[in-house]
Amino acid sequence: MRRILVIGIGAGNPDYVTVQAIDAMNRADVFFLPDKGSEKAGLRALRLEILERFVRNPTPRLVDIAVPSRAKSERYLDDVDAWHGALAAAYRAAIEAALPEGGTGALLVWGDPALYDSMIRLVERIEAGGLALACEVIPGISSVQALAAGHRIALNRIGAPVLLTTGRRVAQATPEEDFVVLLDGEETFARAELAEHEVWWGAYLGTPDEVLVTGRAGDVAAEISALRKRLRAAKGWIMDTYLARRHRPD
Repeated sequence: MRRILVIGIGAGNPDYVTVQAIDAMNRADVFFLPDKGSEKAGLRALRLEILERFVRNPTPRLVDIAVPSRAKSERYLDDVDAWHGALAAAYRAAIEAALPEGGTGALLVWGDPALYDSMIRLVERIEAGGLALACEVIPGISSVQALAAGHRIALNRIGAPVLLTTGRRVAQATPEEDFVVLLDGEETFARAELAEHEVWWGAYLGTPDEVLVTGRAGDVAAEISALRKRLRAAKGWIMDTYLARRHRPD
């Protein structure tokens, strides 16, 4: 049986890679790397930097996997399901071709594989399709943890919950509790109904390019929006997240 290691490699800083993750990488015979095109070549470069720093094998085998684009329509869940099907097919073909029975392959996942990432689901989908895999998941430091550390805050208020969600869901209904937004391409933080929320925002968390902004949403939304546009234009991609809290007089 083939073994697959789903390894969390942190939010972008090689120093975030855990000892457990390093040990796992050094057990791998093959590394499967997603290829998202020239626009996101920097993400591949960071993965290669991590491998060069921590893998003792001087010539690890690397297999690139072309990542298909996701359709964008009003049927979001159907689009994601179809996209995951195409991704699972691409990964399965690569695993069957490059990883022999008894071999160990590694998938390097930004942040933590169990938090807003679909790699575990893709492996499950491959297994459901009939390819036997022994899967092991190694946790990593997520962008949410890096955000709280960068701003030197605790995510939750005493006795209060924190919701992890997406900009799409916030746009549908503003949560009553404090919330962390992990995917917000529509810049929901700029909506009028969030103007009185306190926001702690960060991009490229944990890396030398880290940018942090905090303040009342109504005061900092324009600054964050301008930063997102400038940073995306400069790097070709952006990874950002933020915590939003309702104002409480106490």
